[in-house]
Amino acid sequence: EALEKEGYEIRYAGVDEFGTIDFKGLEKLVDNDTALVSVMTANNEIGTIEPIMKISKIAHEHGALFHTDAVQAICHIPIDVNDMGIDLLSASGHKFGGPKGIGFLYIRKGIRIQPFMRGGAQEEGKRAGTTNVPGIVGMAKAAELSMEGLDDKMRKVSELRDHAIERIEKEIPYCRLNGHRTERLPGNVNFSYRFVEGESLLMMMNHNGICVSTGSACASGSLDPSHVLLAIGLPHEIAHGSIRM
Repeated sequence: EALEKEGYEIRYAGVDEFGTIDFKGLEKLVDNDTALVSVMTANNEIGTIEPIMKISKIAHEHGALFHTDAVQAICHIPIDVNDMGIDLLSASGHKFGGPKGIGFLYIRKGIRIQPFMRGGAQEEGKRAGTTNVPGIVGMAKAAELSMEGLDDKMRKVSELRDHAIERIEKEIPYCRLNGHRTERLPGNVNFSYRFVEGESLLMMMNHNGICVSTGSACASGSLDPSHVLLAIGLPHEIAHGSIRM
């Protein structure tokens, strides 16, 4: 939206019923005038993991750079910027146990970007201002600890996720799993329930000591249905009855 206000042409790719990028639609949107393709590595609400390697290939075939928002995925699933063809990657420290208010942008060597804050020469001239050393050190240490034994952590959390999905589908009628069944974040479960409001479920579960949400943290307090759930084809009344664990 910010770029549109500056006069750039922005094209939005659609998704299928699982939240996976529509490749045929994307190939029609990307042409030789495209400067950048940007896609979330994994969705924060429904947990679907995008096939980043395939998407970056489409971008590079047309000479465009590829950026991925890996905030939800970094240190939770393996990411290799070289194998996946990632030119730029953004992440946030608090999503993997680091301090709040600190993040990073990976920029492939050889790519030049305009600084969005000018003044001093900090961070190789890409962002002026006093460097947050404690935040940077804390984020780096959190990343180091999070990556230790990642495969084993993924296996254990995925087993808990799959157990929860199995029990919910077996024991609760009129429910629907949102997102891809297998290509999803290990720690994400998102269901829609018919004939009940998500907010009512949230309060009931909160009173029983169960932490859930009805959408993303960014949309906390909003009573509008999730745009993510609407994008995968859910009607408003079903989207309103969704819970994320």
